[in-house]
Amino acid sequence: MYQEVDNLIKQYDKIIIHRHKNPDMDAIGSQMGLYYLIKENFKDKQVYVVGDTNKYVSEPLDSIDEAVYEGSLVIILDVAVSHLVSDERYKLAKEILIIDHHQNDCDITTNHLYMDVTYSACAEYVTDIFRSLNYQFNDKVANYLYAGIVTDTGRFQWMKDPIKLFNISAFLVSQGANPRDIYNGLYVESLESRQMKTYFQSKYQYEDGLGILKNDKSIYDLYDVDTFSISRGMVNLASGIEEIKIWLSFTEDKTSDNIIGEFRSRQIPIVEIAKKYGGGGHLNACGATLKSWDEVNLMIKDYKKLLEENKNGN
Repeated sequence: MYQEVDNLIKQYDKIIIHRHKNPDMDAIGSQMGLYYLIKENFKDKQVYVVGDTNKYVSEPLDSIDEAVYEGSLVIILDVAVSHLVSDERYKLAKEILIIDHHQNDCDITTNHLYMDVTYSACAEYVTDIFRSLNYQFNDKVANYLYAGIVTDTGRFQWMKDPIKLFNISAFLVSQGANPRDIYNGLYVESLESRQMKTYFQSKYQYEDGLGILKNDKSIYDLYDVDTFSISRGMVNLASGIEEIKIWLSFTEDKTSDNIIGEFRSRQIPIVEIAKKYGGGGHLNACGATLKSWDEVNLMIKDYKKLLEENKNGN
C-alpha cells in the first residue's frame, strides 16, 4: 500500500523534511521521528529538517542553502495547505511527498499525496506507514512519534480509531518509547509557569457555554514568552468545565499585527468555522490567524450561533 513511499526514499540521496509553522509536538514529533527513522535505515543519505522554532523544538534544525534543494525529495508532514508550511523553499525540490491527517483540502502542487483523516495524529500515520514497510525503529524514533501521538490526542482523549491508535502506540512502546519520561518532559513545569497559568485562567470569560480568552500585546510586558506559549499553551485552561462546550483563545502575535486563534470543543465539531477564517485542523481542535479584533468578534458570533444550533451538545 505504501510501496511508493519506500521507493521514493530509496531513490533520493537528499531528503528535506518540512512541517507546518508554529509547530506543535505532533509536527515536531513526526518530523524528527521520520528524520531519525530514515537515518536508522539509510545511514548514508543526506537528511535535513527545516522550519521555525518554539518550545517544542529541542534539537537544532538545519540551516541549508537553496542549492541543497536541487534534485532533492521534500517530505511535508502534518500540513497540506501551502501558506501554513514552514519555509516555502519546499517548492524548489524535484519531488514532493505529503503525509497529513487534517480536514483541510490540499492546495500544494505535489507529486505524491497521502492524506487520511482517520488518523488521530500525523505521528500515528507516519508510524503506521513505516511499520508496514518493515523499517527498523529505535528508541529515539519511538519517543518522538509517541510524543506526537500523546499531544495531538490530548493524552488519548480525542481518538478517531481507538483500537488502531492503541495498537500503534503499543508498537512504539515495544520499540523503546518511554511514556513516563515523555509525560514528564511534556507536562512537568516550573512553579513560575504554573503561576502564569493561574493568571490566564482568571482572564477567561465565560458566557452561554463559551469560554473566551483575549490577549493583546500588553501581555508581553507581564510575561517574557513567545506567542505560541500563550495562544496554544493557555487555550485548554478552559477545558473540563461542565458548562463550557467550546473554548477560544485569541492572542496578538508578538512580532506582527496578526491575532493567533486556538479553538477547542468537547463534542461539537468546530473546524468549519476555523476554515471559514482561513484556518483549519481537527474537528474539535483547530486554529486560525486573524487580522483584527473586529474579525475576532465576528468569529465569536459564529461560534455562539453554532452553540445555539447545538443546545444539546455535551
